[in-house]
Amino acid sequence: MNAQWKLFAVAGLLAWLVSGCATTVEYGDATSGKPISTDFGSSDLQQIAATMVDSMLMDDVLQEISGDGPPLLVVDKVKNKTTQHIDTESVTDSIRTKLIRSRKFSFQDRTTEAALSEELAYQQAAAKDPVASGQQDAPRYMLTSNLSEIEQTQGRLKDVYYKFTMSLRDLKSGRLLWADEKEIRKQKTKSVFGG
Repeated sequence: MNAQWKLFAVAGLLAWLVSGCATTVEYGDATSGKPISTDFGSSDLQQIAATMVDSMLMDDVLQEISGDGPPLLVVDKVKNKTTQHIDTESVTDSIRTKLIRSRKFSFQDRTTEAALSEELAYQQAAAKDPVASGQQDAPRYMLTSNLSEIEQTQGRLKDVYYKFTMSLRDLKSGRLLWADEKEIRKQKTKSVFGG
């Protein structure tokens, strides 16, 4: 092999190595449903928020409890019963936002109770017409949610099953008025080479 061919081969090898080490960052489609792993991801969050809220909004129970206008609802933080670290506050926010946009409920936000307590204390100390603690309307209904998973592995196959359950409870009577669940299953087959 002459020197010129060796030089081309080395240059080609270097170009290949450099292109393989380069990192690119691109904007992705926020609504893409294509999973990149078996972990709970953003598309799963969007599916769950949309499906569960739509289910509740289409149920007849909404007409039953809306006789005097939009019922006052508190949305409890989603409970994570999986082995993964999942930002359940983000899931809760997505559900609450979709419900707020429906204009079918009025809300109290439990995730900001610390800030609310601080503001009420400030008002009582400095404002002429403060809102007293405990004067806020009491919510009549509470929405609770749980996210659980079952993971199985057999050979090169990894199967992860997620179940998201949501329930609407009447706080006055204690009755469970509505419940639904959304299931998601993800599977991953490991490559024969490279794990």
